[in-house]
Amino acid sequence: MHFEQRSVTCGALRPEHAGQQATLNGWVNARRDYGGIIFLDIRDRYGVTQAIVDLSHRPELDEYIRDVRSEFVIWVKGAVRLRENPNPKIPTGLIEILADEIGIINPAEVTPFEIVDDLGTNEELRLTYRYLDLRRPVLQKNFFVRSKLYQVVHRFFEEEGFIEIETPVLTKSTPEGARDFLVPSRNNKGRFYALPQSPQLFKQLLMVSGFDKYMQIVKCFRDEDLRADRQPEFTQIDVEMSFITQDDILDLTERFIRRAWKEILNIDVPVPFMRMPFAEAMEKYGSDKPDLRYGLELVNVTSVAGHTGFAVFADAIAAGNVVMALNAKGCGAFSRKQIDELTEHAKKYGAKGLPWLKVTGSEVTGSFVKTLTDEQRVSLLSSVDAADGDLLLFVPGEWERACTIAGAIRTEVARRTGIFDGVSGLYSFHWVTEFPLLEYNDEETRWIARHHPFTAPMIDDVSLLSTDPTHARAIAHDLVINGYEAAGGSVRIHLNSVQQTMFDLLGFAREDADAKFGFLLNALRFGAPPHGGIAFGFDRLVMLLCQTDNIRDVIAFPKTTSGLSLMDGCPSDVDEKQLVDLGIAIKRS
Repeated sequence: MHFEQRSVTCGALRPEHAGQQATLNGWVNARRDYGGIIFLDIRDRYGVTQAIVDLSHRPELDEYIRDVRSEFVIWVKGAVRLRENPNPKIPTGLIEILADEIGIINPAEVTPFEIVDDLGTNEELRLTYRYLDLRRPVLQKNFFVRSKLYQVVHRFFEEEGFIEIETPVLTKSTPEGARDFLVPSRNNKGRFYALPQSPQLFKQLLMVSGFDKYMQIVKCFRDEDLRADRQPEFTQIDVEMSFITQDDILDLTERFIRRAWKEILNIDVPVPFMRMPFAEAMEKYGSDKPDLRYGLELVNVTSVAGHTGFAVFADAIAAGNVVMALNAKGCGAFSRKQIDELTEHAKKYGAKGLPWLKVTGSEVTGSFVKTLTDEQRVSLLSSVDAADGDLLLFVPGEWERACTIAGAIRTEVARRTGIFDGVSGLYSFHWVTEFPLLEYNDEETRWIARHHPFTAPMIDDVSLLSTDPTHARAIAHDLVINGYEAAGGSVRIHLNSVQQTMFDLLGFAREDADAKFGFLLNALRFGAPPHGGIAFGFDRLVMLLCQTDNIRDVIAFPKTTSGLSLMDGCPSDVDEKQLVDLGIAIKRS
């Protein structure tokens, strides 16, 4: 097959190139026929250039151009000239190529959807034909950002003295937290590897090995329920350091984020970032990763609600619980239908209902207003700084659950009122710290680690491990950007005795701890330095830099929210012979 190789890309030509000869290779983005003149927009990843086929100028081109339509791969050779009708909206919009020669490199069938940015096609169809979806310039721009972030990461951490080390992909299964993806071993039938949820244990072992500054851009895998900002396989920037404090980790992180935002978006990010304890984040915003670009703070009204005649509040408080409130400023015009929709949203998070009051002029209406005396009503309204036109929403219940439900309502109100649109393009960076070290799992009747079992307790709280684990706080830190957890980490346990105490608290028998984590416990006996680190969600950082709320927009070949790859049909069945080789039989339910 003969074709003329391009001399320039479809995004390179400018007015100063007028009069020169140029050859383009690319896809036909659009075709417009005007009698004997055909306009072809030719696209590659660099841009779009208009070519003109003038049959009065080159009648012999008719046989080559006759069948050309959108997404044909073609080559065009001709003279660059200034356009009579320029298009200043695109970089090449002041010039065009008058075709002297043209050829079809490869024809294309009619695509299942148009290759345009403002595409209304459903996501399932686009993911089925992902290789076509990726031709759209809006997605390609995301991958330029992704590629640029790779380079920033490598340069920054090299300048900071980090060594990049690869850790294993086939690892030992340590089921504590999210589910592992398991890989059967053919040579050791009945045994399994696990794909790593993170390189956590290996990077700690590298600290024991004396590599005091480690980093890696690494693939991780978690078999968990998915959301718009999660995938079963994902990429993270993994970082660990020795002989440091939490302040060192946070300072390094802030400098990296500042560098990335400056180099990629030319935005100056102010540092240091605000630090907010977990308890404050939950109490004010109902989330351990609150979006601080807007207000709508929650209020704990337990002390006031306890003096009302509303039985729902009284029963909750008598049981040792709280009453959280959200003043949805200016939402007093919400209809009963809209309030019912908010109630249904709250129920998704465990609410039994959503008591409400509405202030309209001097009148107060609501689901429980009749149970309030005038004095109680005034006191309750005052506690949330209510004014004319406000809608007040109340959530009684156990503290963390009530905060979480109220936080979900806060986010939903922001979405419904257009607050998110008003903060689009803005960035908010802050830390959430002092997380609970442990939480009690009623189903398993044992303590489980809030982050992971290798996180160190705050020094002031070490004694609580044996007396009051509920109130022990972790030396942990999450970086929150616009309501997303962009990075998370902690200072690790480096003393064997403390790590063993943690395993004891988590309900591990000594033999179980040795079977699952013996290699780590042994390593901690041989002079482990104080160490800690952080892991950045690489995909999530790209998502934030690209200002999209769908992580699939920044991963070349993503899975659906149910973990399927619609393009190649995985996960899929395998041959029976493969199962026999592995010593595995499938039990169909």
